Amino acid sequence: MSSQLDFYRTRATEARTDADSATLDNVRDRCLRAAAAWEAMAARAERSDAHRARAEAAKASATAD
Repeated sequence: MSSQLDFYRTRATEARTDADSATLDNVRDRCLRAAAAWEAMAARAERSDAHRARAEAAKASATAD
C-alpha cells in the first residue's frame, strides 16, 4: 500500500469527521463532497498500485524465462 493511498484515506476520514461535526448544512455538504473526492483519489491510487504490481510481476516472470 502506498503512502499516497494512506494520505488520501486519512483525508477522507478527516472530511467525514468534519461533516459529522458541522452545524451548517452547506459546510456539511462541502465536507461530504471533499470526502467523496478523497475516496475517489484513494480508489484510483489503489488501482494504480495493483496495476503496477501486476506489471512488475509480469516483467519478473518474463525475465525468469
